[in-house]
Amino acid sequence: QLQLVESGGGLVQPGGSLRLSCVASGFSLNDYSITWFRQAPGKEREGVSCTSSSGAKINYLGSVKGRFTISRDNAKNTVYLQMSSLKPEDTAVYSCAAQFGDICSSNMDYWGSGTLVTVSS
Repeated sequence: QLQLVESGGGLVQPGGSLRLSCVASGFSLNDYSITWFRQAPGKEREGVSCTSSSGAKINYLGSVKGRFTISRDNAKNTVYLQMSSLKPEDTAVYSCAAQFGDICSSNMDYWGSGTLVTVSS
C-alpha cells in the first residue's frame, strides 16, 4: 500500500525536455523529503535533486543545476522533476525516494522502481 510510482520517462532528443512525476500512495508527501536518483548503464546510482518536506531545502547535483527543477504538489501527492536542455549523459533510470522528515539525506524510507529516460538523436 505504501509505494512510489514514477512516470514520464521516454526517448527525447538532446536539448529537449521531459517532466518526470513521482506519485505517492499510502502516505502523504507532506511529511517526507523526496530525492530523485538516477543510474546510468554501468554506473553507480547518484542523487539528482532533493526537496525537503517543507520545501525549505532544495538541492541539485552539480551537473544538472540550471537545467533541472524539482517541485511538489502536495494536493496531488506528487513530486516532479522538470528536465530541460537534456544531454546524452542524462540517460539513466530515474527513481524517486522518500524520507520522513524535513531533511535531505541518504537514508530513504520508500523507493520507486524507476522510469527510463533516454536522450539520443
